[in-house]
Amino acid sequence: MTAIDRPQDVVGHEHEEGSFLDNRGLGFWGTIWDWASTVDHKKIGLMYLTAVLLMFFLGGVAGLAVRIELMEPMRMAETIGEDGTPTVELQGVAIDFGSEQTAEDGTKYWSFESTRESASTTYNRLFTIHGAVMVFLFIIPSIPAALGNFLLPLMLGAKDVAFPKLNLFSWYIYLTGATIAVVSLVLMGTDTGWTFYTPYSIQTDADYYRVFLMILAAFVLGFSSILTGLNFIVTVHKLRAPGMGWFDMPLFVWAIYATSIIQVLATPVIGITLLLLIFERLFRVGIFDASMGGDPVLYQHFFWFYSHPVVYVMILPAMGIISELLAVHSRKHIFGYRAIAFSSLGIAGVSFLVWGHHMFTAMGELASAVFSALTFLVAIPTAIKVFNWIATLYKGSIAINTPMLYALAFLFLFSIGGLTGLPLGALATDLHLHDSYFVVAHFHYVMMGGTVIAFIGGLHHWWPKMFGKMYNEKVGMFACVLVFIGFNTTFFTQFILGTQGMPRRYASYVDEFQLLHQISTVGSWLLAIGFLIHLGNFLHSLIAGPKAPPNPWGGLSLEWEAESPPTAHNFHHEPLVKHGPYDFESVVPPHCSEEEFPLPKSVS
Repeated sequence: MTAIDRPQDVVGHEHEEGSFLDNRGLGFWGTIWDWASTVDHKKIGLMYLTAVLLMFFLGGVAGLAVRIELMEPMRMAETIGEDGTPTVELQGVAIDFGSEQTAEDGTKYWSFESTRESASTTYNRLFTIHGAVMVFLFIIPSIPAALGNFLLPLMLGAKDVAFPKLNLFSWYIYLTGATIAVVSLVLMGTDTGWTFYTPYSIQTDADYYRVFLMILAAFVLGFSSILTGLNFIVTVHKLRAPGMGWFDMPLFVWAIYATSIIQVLATPVIGITLLLLIFERLFRVGIFDASMGGDPVLYQHFFWFYSHPVVYVMILPAMGIISELLAVHSRKHIFGYRAIAFSSLGIAGVSFLVWGHHMFTAMGELASAVFSALTFLVAIPTAIKVFNWIATLYKGSIAINTPMLYALAFLFLFSIGGLTGLPLGALATDLHLHDSYFVVAHFHYVMMGGTVIAFIGGLHHWWPKMFGKMYNEKVGMFACVLVFIGFNTTFFTQFILGTQGMPRRYASYVDEFQLLHQISTVGSWLLAIGFLIHLGNFLHSLIAGPKAPPNPWGGLSLEWEAESPPTAHNFHHEPLVKHGPYDFESVVPPHCSEEEFPLPKSVS
């Protein structure tokens, strides 16, 4: 292999075609129909991207509402007005619920609904909306369905996924599930918590269909996840470009492949569980109802057997993104390629064995000890990735830009998330920290500090490829710093709250916790402002951003062979792979010159 061997050495011949974004004079309705009926993986990926960003906004607004509510503890005091009417005062807002009643013995009394109960129900609905939308409608599909759909065939040198029509069908299943969930929210939402634990999900709102609709939405969304995962597995096995072996694939592809295995194997479990829950709610069959001989904890076992593996559906694609960002933006061959690739499969395998650590208090001593040990086992493949990423940075030619800043932020935040999982996996410390704000902080450092941070970093990395436009780099870096500061201000304080005994999911608290809650709320505002700046930067890029070159970062994986944005069939010719995706020491990047990205002197 010579220093200039490139994947664009071709088989077949070249033909001219326009960008996949060209509407070819179809007009407004023609364009709508073209997108609605498309089987192009890139268009389907962009439709997913638009939908998940909309869900991110919706879930974020609910999260901000929760934080605003927690600015001060919920207080309630009853006072008697001049006319003798009782008035309930809640957080300084006077609300009159009084009506005079007469008891059977002639006693006069005032009756009013519990203001605290009403406000708590609203709070419960808000955090249920936040959790359900963020988990089922945003985080799970965000990277695999949006970026995975767009990039996987490009990275493999394929024209599309293995089953293009099934891919479109998966999108419409997702759209149906999202619509059902939004209908439930419009009907005032649910207050069961995003996990739908029994007996809450069986008993609350007994005369309404809000809870049923939200559970049904999660059930429907599972089918989209299964079909997408199946599609990706077949695509990886069957549609790799000539010359691309298993260990020539980018690590993002490895991560999506491992994620797809989890989706196909674990999602049917939650589908069956939610179906049983629907039957329990509608027909009272007694599976999870203790009063009818059922077992509420059985639901938790079923739920977490799916939901803990799905945590890695959320984080594994993020890890794949970080591998790409660190390698490309430090101009360095990824350290320990095979170790990182196999660690993705290792995480996928171990993820099916650790669900019980969510229920330490509901199990015997032996089972708790076994699940605790298995929980620590997850740290091994995870640590392999983190140490290899740090080794990749060592002596690399690091470019300071928005994608790289997000990759570095990921390393910091995800490490905190992983290390704070250790006291939750240890039986002695979990007794104190269980169901406290420490768990909330840990979860957000892994899910948001990991998945969301990597997602935003990947979006900046591949934005020029997706839309053919560059964004303002200085604005992007400023927003990244603001997001980093806002995130840590919001959630690091919650570690302190948790260790001091603040329970999660409560609308009220003792006055000693108020300052920390206020700091956390202000941090959430900074976080929101950072994301809004990113949104403005992206919109400005689409409208007035400069045209992006085909390979602005000097990447070597096959997506950088395509135009920016890619053509309808991705490549003008069939790529022929003659080097690895991280051979920066010996290969000049496609569409680039050696002056732009010089090779090491010993090679050039």
